[in-house]
Amino acid sequence: MAEKAKSGSAFWETIKTIVYALLIAGVFRTLFFQPFWIPSGSMKPTLLIGDFLFVNKMVYGYSYASCPSVKIASIGLDIDAEDICGWMGRDNTRILGGEPERGDVVVFRHPATGRDYIKRLIGLPGDKIQIKDGVLNINGTPVKLEADGVFEEIAEPQGPQRLRPRCENGPVGAGGICKKSEYIETLPNGVSHAILNIGDQASDNTGIYVVPEKHYFFMGDNRDNSSDSRLPQAAGGVGFVPYENLIGRADRIMFSSAGRSMLFFWTWRGDRFFKAVD
Repeated sequence: MAEKAKSGSAFWETIKTIVYALLIAGVFRTLFFQPFWIPSGSMKPTLLIGDFLFVNKMVYGYSYASCPSVKIASIGLDIDAEDICGWMGRDNTRILGGEPERGDVVVFRHPATGRDYIKRLIGLPGDKIQIKDGVLNINGTPVKLEADGVFEEIAEPQGPQRLRPRCENGPVGAGGICKKSEYIETLPNGVSHAILNIGDQASDNTGIYVVPEKHYFFMGDNRDNSSDSRLPQAAGGVGFVPYENLIGRADRIMFSSAGRSMLFFWTWRGDRFFKAVD
């Protein structure tokens, strides 16, 4: 009988330990750092499919979007960040709020779908953004753009979603070399980063976007393969992103896997361990 009681006590102690660990992990993720796995190629060459990083959530302060969403379709679990942190309000403000800077690589909550996106912050409140002949113009002035060679990758399915890259050098057969022109873009505040070009398309020439107060304009570094603020939400894009939807800033890649799973250690990219996000 004593053994049974001891066994039952040990079982509940184990359950309590697991619950406490989950609570601590939840608080840590909500307040400090959130893991993020890059699922698509919209931020190449800065971020590759399979990069794993932690998002700094302290830098911009906290809003309802700081809480994680838990969605497991197989068991019908759908807990939204707003269900957990809706008490913070939806007035486009933040607690201990910090201002993002132009050029930051930011994870944010999509204003319509609620999914987490990662893009580069291009336009601040009040800015006028326009693309002319593929060149970014901010407040009527084109940014500095310098040719930086060619970005090359293997034309093969990438990541868990098995996405095939788009290539500037036309249709490329499986296993061939997929090429894109690479440029260094320098924003008005001096932040420089690499961008890619695939070819001429509608998004290379746009109207003028005027960024509303307490909203931001985001673009992917893989300019011709990114769904971002250039396309309104009604058309499947991102549109302007409210201040309260910011989750955090991506500062450093922890490791990177070129395979279908982060567990396939033989596909890890050794040159991307602890790499800074520029």
